Parts: sequence; C-alpha cells; structure tokens
Amino acid sequence: MASGANPLEPALVVTLALGYHQTAHDFFRSAVPTPQELETAIAAVEDEIHAAHRLQRSDPGHGALYAQALAAGASPPWSSDPGLHELATLAGIPPGPVRVLSLNAMERLFNRLASVSEGRPAAHEGLPDSASFAARLLVLRELMHHMPLTAVTLVGEIVS
Repeated sequence: MASGANPLEPALVVTLALGYHQTAHDFFRSAVPTPQELETAIAAVEDEIHAAHRLQRSDPGHGALYAQALAAGASPPWSSDPGLHELATLAGIPPGPVRVLSLNAMERLFNRLASVSEGRPAAHEGLPDSASFAARLLVLRELMHHMPLTAVTLVGEIVS
C-alpha cells in the first residue's frame, strides 16, 4: 500500500505479509467460500494487520513518517493493481485513469459476496465464481476496516 500527494512518488509505503492467492489457498476449499471459511480467513487477515500495526508502533521512524504524511494532507492509499480495478468495477465505480473505491462501496460489494457464500448464485449478484476474487475482496475489506481507510485511490487503468 502506498500513500502520498503524488502516486509516482509516495510519501509512505507499507508492505504486509498478505496476499489473495495465499489467502484463497489457505482458507477456501472451493471457488465460493462458505461463511465459516470467510470468518476463518477474516480472523487470520486481521491478525496480520494487527501484527503490522504493532511493528509500526515499535519503529519510531516509520510512525513519524506516517504522521508526517497525514499532516501533509496525504491522499488515501493508492494502488494500480488490476484486480482492485476489477473490484471497483463490480462495486459500480465508473472506469477511468483515477478511481476512488470508498469504504461504503467496498462494504456493499462484500455484502454481496457474503450472500453468495450463504447460497445465492454468484451470477445473481454479478460476481465471479472465484476464490481469488473472494480472497482479494476480503483482504481489502480487512485492510480498509483496520488501518482504517475511508477509500483507496486506484490509478493506471487503461481506458479504451
């Protein structure tokens, strides 16, 4: 995750030991996770986020950089990940070179995934039948809730 006034020169970069491929592999037995699989994955992702917060607090230089970035009016964290652009599209965010995926839009998308995990067909929600999709959304949701973030700015999508 990166944050700063200029997406090409972030003021803050945070790396967590989280990944959607590994989360899908470790917690989901099929393309559509069950409610219990979602809950188990959420607990593990939350543990990693909390560990990162503890690490931040123990590194005064990193904490100071974060505080300076916020004080300087740093933008919401940003990403150029095509998978996050896919989530934004599924959340109803119009295509473009810069998109903002709000916490509320992401949460509505996650609620649709939760409905699918409880038996609603993915096609009825317009969602992919994919463990990777579910894991990516779950990791993003937990990051947004626990960092906490009100939005993620998505950059770099090619518009045709």
